[in-house]
Amino acid sequence: MKKYLLKLNQIETLAQDICENFDNGVIILKGDLASGKTTFTKEFVKYKGIVEEVTSPTFSLQQCYGDRVFHYDIYNHGLDHFISLGMLEELEKDGVHLVEWGDEKLKEILDAAEIENMTINIKKIDDNSREYEVNYAHA
Repeated sequence: MKKYLLKLNQIETLAQDICENFDNGVIILKGDLASGKTTFTKEFVKYKGIVEEVTSPTFSLQQCYGDRVFHYDIYNHGLDHFISLGMLEELEKDGVHLVEWGDEKLKEILDAAEIENMTINIKKIDDNSREYEVNYAHA
C-alpha cells in the first residue's frame, strides 16, 4: 500500500506513478461523491497522452479513451446490473480499466478471474486536497 497526500494540482504525480507501474488491468476507484474519482481519471488519461475529453460515464456506463483506456461508473446501476450486461468480459480486454464505485465484491471477482487489479481509495481532506491510498493486487 502507498499513500499520497496531494493538492488537486499535484495529481499528475499519482497519475505518473500509476501509468508507469500499471499498464494492464482494472483500477477500482473508491471514494465519496465529489472526492475526485473522475478528476483522477482525467489526469490519468492526460498523462497517457490521450487528448480526448474525459467525462463521467454515470449514465452511459462506459467511456473509451484511445484504444487502451476504459472508464466505467457503476454508481447508478450497481455491480449486479454491470455483470448482467456482460460487462465483466470488457474488463478482460487489453488495457487499463478504471471503475468508479467498484467495491470488495468486484475485487473478489477480479481476483478469482486472475485479472490484475488495484484499488485507489480517495478521501477528500478539503476543497483542494485529497488522500489517495493505493493498494496493488497482482494476479
